[in-house]
Amino acid sequence: MAMSWLAIKARTKANPLLTWRALRFRTICSGRLGFATSESDPPDPPVAGTKFLETFKEEFEVGSQVISLETGKIARFANGAVVLGMEQTKVLSTVAAGKGDAVRDFLPLTVDYQEKQFAQGVIPNTFMRREGAPKERELLCGRIIDRPIRPLFPAGFYHEIQVIASVLSSDGKQDPDVMAANATSAALMLSDIPWGGPIGVVRIGRICGQFIVNPTMDELSLSDLNLVYACTRDKTLMIDVQAREISEKDLEAGLRLAHPEAVKYLEPQIRLAARAGKQKKEYTLSMVSKETFEKVRNMAEAPIEAVFTDPSYGKFERGEALEKITEDVKSALEEECDEQSLKVLPKVVDAVRKQVVRKKIISEGSRVDGRHLDEVRPIYCEAGYLPILHGSAIFNRGDTQVLCTVTLGAPQEAQRLDSLVGPPTKRFMLHYSFPPFSINEIGKRAGLNRREVGHGTLAEKALLAVLPPEDDFPYTVRINSEVMASDGSTSMATVCGGSMALMDAGIPLREHVAGVSVGLVTDVDPANGEIRDYRILTDILGLEDHLGDMDFKIAGTRNGVTAIQLDIKPAGIPLDIICESLESARKGRLQILDHMEREIRAPRTQADRNSPRLVTLKFGNDAIRRFIGPLGALKRKIEDETGARISVGDGTITIVAKNQAVMEKVQDKVDFTIGREIVVGGIYKGIVTSVKEYGAFVEFNGGQEGLLHISELSHEPVSRVSDVVSVGQQISLMCIGQDVRGNIKLSHKAILPQPGSEKKNIVQQSASVKKEASNVWAPLEDVSNEEQQKSTLKELPLRENEDTTAIPYASSPPAVVIRSAEECDEAEKSDGLAKTSKSSPKQMGSLKRGNKLKKGQPSDDMARSTLSSILSEPLSRAAGEKESGSEDADGETPMTPQKLKIGTKVTAKVYQLRARGLVLDLGGGIRGMYKFEPNGEKDFNVGDELHVQCSSFTNPRLDIVARSCEESHVQNVGNYSKDYEAIMTQMRYDMLLEKFAYGESGEPPDKLFVLSQCMDDLSQQECAECFAKRCSDDMEVDQGFDTLLRDVLQKAVRQTQVKEGFGTASVSKNGTKIHSMAQCWNTLDQQMCSDCLKNALNSVLDCVPSDEGRALKAGCFLRYSTYEFLNDPGDEDSNRFDAAITLFYLFSVVAIGTVAVAVGLCLGKMTYGVMNNSDSEYKRG
Repeated sequence: MAMSWLAIKARTKANPLLTWRALRFRTICSGRLGFATSESDPPDPPVAGTKFLETFKEEFEVGSQVISLETGKIARFANGAVVLGMEQTKVLSTVAAGKGDAVRDFLPLTVDYQEKQFAQGVIPNTFMRREGAPKERELLCGRIIDRPIRPLFPAGFYHEIQVIASVLSSDGKQDPDVMAANATSAALMLSDIPWGGPIGVVRIGRICGQFIVNPTMDELSLSDLNLVYACTRDKTLMIDVQAREISEKDLEAGLRLAHPEAVKYLEPQIRLAARAGKQKKEYTLSMVSKETFEKVRNMAEAPIEAVFTDPSYGKFERGEALEKITEDVKSALEEECDEQSLKVLPKVVDAVRKQVVRKKIISEGSRVDGRHLDEVRPIYCEAGYLPILHGSAIFNRGDTQVLCTVTLGAPQEAQRLDSLVGPPTKRFMLHYSFPPFSINEIGKRAGLNRREVGHGTLAEKALLAVLPPEDDFPYTVRINSEVMASDGSTSMATVCGGSMALMDAGIPLREHVAGVSVGLVTDVDPANGEIRDYRILTDILGLEDHLGDMDFKIAGTRNGVTAIQLDIKPAGIPLDIICESLESARKGRLQILDHMEREIRAPRTQADRNSPRLVTLKFGNDAIRRFIGPLGALKRKIEDETGARISVGDGTITIVAKNQAVMEKVQDKVDFTIGREIVVGGIYKGIVTSVKEYGAFVEFNGGQEGLLHISELSHEPVSRVSDVVSVGQQISLMCIGQDVRGNIKLSHKAILPQPGSEKKNIVQQSASVKKEASNVWAPLEDVSNEEQQKSTLKELPLRENEDTTAIPYASSPPAVVIRSAEECDEAEKSDGLAKTSKSSPKQMGSLKRGNKLKKGQPSDDMARSTLSSILSEPLSRAAGEKESGSEDADGETPMTPQKLKIGTKVTAKVYQLRARGLVLDLGGGIRGMYKFEPNGEKDFNVGDELHVQCSSFTNPRLDIVARSCEESHVQNVGNYSKDYEAIMTQMRYDMLLEKFAYGESGEPPDKLFVLSQCMDDLSQQECAECFAKRCSDDMEVDQGFDTLLRDVLQKAVRQTQVKEGFGTASVSKNGTKIHSMAQCWNTLDQQMCSDCLKNALNSVLDCVPSDEGRALKAGCFLRYSTYEFLNDPGDEDSNRFDAAITLFYLFSVVAIGTVAVAVGLCLGKMTYGVMNNSDSEYKRG
C-alpha cells in the first residue's frame, strides 16, 4: 500500500491530470465532481424502501360534530400520543413518564398547552419571529387539562409525568382547549402509565334558552352560557362556567345535559386503547405501612383532636400547635430510632389530622372554627379606601383580606391578545396577586404564576357579566387584586372586592357580584369506594379546603350565576351532590351581597378634584392630525408638560389625567391647539396678537381670532388699550356675539365682577359649560351628547336690545348659522337680494371643532322664516281695517302657518328694507317677502303697515304630514320633554346628512321612540328645514276633482315598485291639475311597501273632495294636492349627464384633431423622404 502511494505521488509531479484520474475522480470538464466508475465497481445500492406507518383511528359523533382519534402516524416515540380532529382543527397530545423512582410526597404532573402561529398560517409578530413565553390563555388551557386528569392517578404514584398538547391546525371555528383535554385522556389510555381514566370533556352553550353541544366560536359569542364539563362514566371531575346571570335551575339542567354528552368520548378511547395501547407498567408507589400509620396515630391523635376542638385558635395559632405536636412525635420516634416512621412522619401526621377533622364534621356537624355548616364568616367591607385612585375597596371575610383597585384607561389601551381563537383585544382585565407575606412566608416573585392567572381569570369572568356594554362604556378597565391575608377563598373575596371597587370608580354595573366557596367532606366505604355520608360546607377555610374533598367556587348576583370553578381531590363526585351544593352557595352569596350593598349600593360620582379623571372628546380627522403634529411631537409635548396620557382613536381623543386640575390644563391645551365650538357666553383663554387704538385682536380656540373692543376691556373707562393688555399676554375672555363683518366679538369685562358687587354666576356658569363633562366617568356617546347639547349656540345678536321672544323653545335654544361677511355676501347674491339691511337680526351659529367658520344647522326659527310666503300685489297702506289672520289689540288670534293659504289677505308690517323688495312681518313669527314692481312704489319705512295677499310659498313642502295624539299621558312630563328635546337635537344632524334618523331615549314606561325620513326629492337643506318645522296640518278643502284622483294615486304607487320605494305622478284635465307622491320608509322591503301603500290609498281617498289629502301609515306616506309641491330630483342628474355628453364631444374632437395632425406629419415625412431619395438618385446619375 505504501509503494502504490509513492507511485501516485511521483506521477503527481509528472502529470497532475493522471493523478486526478488515478484517484478515480472525474475531470472538471465532465460537469460534476465525484468518483469515476469502473467496470470492476459494484452495482448501485438499492433504492430506499417505503416505510409503512401503522395507524389506528376511531371516529364518533358528539352533538353535531364528527370527532376522530388517531395514533401511530406522528410522535411514535412518546409514551402515548393521540391526534384529535374536529373539522379542520387538529390537536396533538403526548404524555411521557420520568425514569427511575424519585423520593417525593406529591405528584409532579406538568401540563403544557401551546398554540403556535403556524396553526393558522401566520408568522409571529415578534422581533425574533418566534413564540415566546407561555401566554395567559395557554396557561389557562393547561389548567383545563390538568384539573380533571390529576385526581385519577393512583394514590402514592409520585413519578414525574409531563403532558404536552400542541395545536397542529386551527380553522377558528372550535376552541381547541376541550379537544386537547380529550386527546390527553386518550394518550394516557394508550401509555403504560397507571391511570384511572378515561374521561370525557364537553362544552355546552345556550342561545335563546336552547342548549348547544360543542358550540362554535360564533355561537359562543351569542351564548349566555359557556360550560366546560369533565367526568368519568358516573362521576363529575371538573366544572368551569362563565355565564350571564343564569339561574341555578337552568345551570343544573345544563350540567345534567353535559354528563351523557361527555360520556360519548369514553368508548372510542377504550376501543383505541384495546387496539394500540401498551401494557400498564408496574410503578413503585409511595405508601405508608399500616403499622407505621397506627403507631403515629396513637401518639398524635389525642393532642390534634384537642387543638381542633378549641375554636379560639386562629390560623397561625392552630398551625403552631400542630407543629409542636409534630415535633413531640418526632422526638419520641428519634428516641426509639424508628427511621422508617421518621421518613413519613409529616405525611402521616397530615393524614391523622385529616381523619380527625373529617370525623368531627361528619359525626358532630361542627367545624374547625366553631361555625355551623352553612354559616358565612364575619364580613368587613370598605369602599373608597384609597380616594386618590379611580376606585378601591377592602373586603374581609374571616381572616381572608383582599385589597382591590380599579384603573381606567383609554379604549386604545385594551390588552392585545394573540390567540388562535377568540377576540383580538380585551378591555377588562383582572390581575390577581398572591404575595408570600399574605401567609407569613418568604418567596421570590417572578413571571406568571399558573395559580394567580387561574384565580384572576375566574374573578374576571364573574365580573364581566355585569359590566356595561362596550358601546355604552368603551373604556379599558383594570382591576388589581392584592391578597393581604389568606385563609381560604381569596378568589371569591377578589370577586366581592372587585365589584365594590368598580362601583367606587363610578362604573355603571348592573348588579353587585359576590362569590363564595363551598366545600365537601365525605365518608367513603373503603371496600367499594361508595359514599356513605357527606356534609356540604359553606365558605370554607384554607384548612377545610386542604383536608376536604371539594373546592366549589360559585360567583353571581341576586339574579343568577356568573362564574363557577370546581376542583376535587377524589376520583369523582356524584353530580347530585354538586347540584345540591348550588343552593347552599346561593344562600351564602345573598348574605354577602347584603353586606356589600350596605357599604356601596350605586356607582359613585367623581366629585373629588384630586381623584383621577378620564374624558373622551370627539373631533374631525383633520383636527386630530393637527393635534398629533409631525410624528406625534405635539401630542408627546403635551403629555410631557402635563403628565397626562392621551390616546387617539378614530375621531376621538381620550385623556387620562391624575386629577381635575391636570385635566383642565390638558383640555385648555387641546382647545388652544384644535379649538372647540364657540358658544355665546362661553369663556376661552387666548393670547393677544395685536393692539389697536379701538381694541385688541386675540387668538383663541385653536387659531380663531376675535376682536376685544376697548369698551369691553373693563367696567371702568379705558383711555388706552395698551394700559390694560399687551401683545403676547394670555387673557380670559367671553364670546358675546359677532359683528356685521363676521368678526367674533369678545369681552373681558363680562367675566369681571361688577364694581361694588361680589363675583358670582358668570364664571361658574361658563365653567360648568366648559368642564362639567370630565366630572363623571361618562360613556363615550354620553360625553359626546353632552358636548353637543352644550355646544348648541344661542343667537348672536347684532343689537343688544333686540327682541328674542321669537325663540320657539326657551329651554333649548335653537342652533343658528354663524357666517362670515363673505359668506353672507354670497348668500345675498345667490338669493338675488342686496346686502343693505336696516334692522333685522342675522342668523349665526356654530363653529365645528377644528374647522373654520361654517354654515350650521337650520333652527326652528329659520324654518319658521322659510315657511314664509311670497307676497304680491295688490299692495296698499293699511287704513285701519282688519284682514283675516291679522293680530289686533282686541286679542284676535294671531296668524299661524296653518292658517296661511294661497290667496289669504293679511295686514303686515315692514320688517326689513332690501334692495329689491321688502321683508314683512305677518305676525306669529312668520316672515314674508314682497318684490318691488318695475314701476311700483319703493318708498317704505320700517314699521309701515301694508295690506298684502299670499301668492305662493318659498318651499311648499315645509308643512308637516300629520300629527296624531293618544289620550294616554306620560307619568313624568319633565323627563319626557327632556328626552324629546335630546332626541330631536341628536336627530337633527342625521337628517341633514342622511335624510333619515332614528332615536330613542328615556326609561319605560315613558321611553320615547322617534323616526324621521324625508322624501327623496327633497334636498338636504330642505329636509333639515322640514325637520325643524313641527306643526299641525289643518287644511281648508275644496271640491270637484275626484274623477282624476284615483288614477294619479295609483300611478304614484306603481312607480314605487321600480324606483326603490319612491314615486310621483301628475295629471291635468279640463283645467284641473293633481299632483301625487308616494314613498315607503327605508326599512320596508318591496312587498311590505306595496301592502302599506294600498292601505294608505284607501285612507287618502276619504279626503275627497278636499284639494289636499295625506295618509301617514306605519312605514309609508301618500299625498296628493292641487298645487305642485313636487321637486324635480332629476335636474341635477340631467345636468351631470349633459355635462358628461359635452365633455365626451370635447374629448372626441381633441382626439380626432390629434390623430389628423399625426397622420399629416407622417404623410409629410414620407413625402419629404421620397423627394430626398429622388434628389440623391438624380445627383448620382
